Amino acid sequence: MAIHFSSCRIILCISLVFLSIKGLNSRRITNHREEDHHIDPSVNVFFTINDLKIGKQIPIYFPNKNKTNTPHLLTRQQTKSIPFSSKNLPYLLKLFSFPKNTPQAKAIEYTLNQCETDPKIEKETKLCVTSLESMLDYVRGAFGLDTEFRALSTNYGKEVKELQKYRIVEVMEKRMRMKMMISCHVMPYPYVVYYCHSRSGSGSGNNRVFEVVLRGEEDGEKVEAVGICHMDTSKWDVNHVSFRLLNVKPGLSSVCHFLPADNLVWVPY
Repeated sequence: MAIHFSSCRIILCISLVFLSIKGLNSRRITNHREEDHHIDPSVNVFFTINDLKIGKQIPIYFPNKNKTNTPHLLTRQQTKSIPFSSKNLPYLLKLFSFPKNTPQAKAIEYTLNQCETDPKIEKETKLCVTSLESMLDYVRGAFGLDTEFRALSTNYGKEVKELQKYRIVEVMEKRMRMKMMISCHVMPYPYVVYYCHSRSGSGSGNNRVFEVVLRGEEDGEKVEAVGICHMDTSKWDVNHVSFRLLNVKPGLSSVCHFLPADNLVWVPY
């Protein structure tokens, strides 16, 4: 699903599908050194660029979506009245009625800390955005005022079988005018917070973006997925779970993954 924008004339009538954050529980952190059968099923989102062939079957995890639990995207005016800082954590926990040391409180603290940490990758920029307006400002600033851009997201029904084999029906690579993209990921928080990041320079051209149509082999459900392929994995952590799942080594293979339905990738065109 693509949403088109012009930096000179922003169209604000957007329909985004957000992932349900059930009770704001922190995502379970998997120890990638454990045996394979202990790996969280939800990490089955990886494949290689060689898998992107019509008729190919790959096991993929897509979480079921429950719109009734979906938090709301606030306006910039609304977020101005709510501090977004770890130093205000006690106030925030009281505001949202989350007792200290509960999973919800730990999730809020985690998100604030991640948003305040400096980028760890060279030439990477990042920003946690709490409104659509602030997200568009970040994207416009990264791409330039005269650049048109669009947002891509994964789209499917809420009743998919979460982990199954999917058959690839259609593959279309998104040809970008600039070798740059911006990824935005939903963070656990009482309202929608996106962690957006991009990278400039030579390393930014090592990513390729695809729109892929998949069909579930067990339930027959159609998924219109956005796939990102990282072509240079030479500097990745050797213990990254993708290498174990794909049985490949850093720098010797691409690593691709599909975006969850709540994530966005912005590309210029």
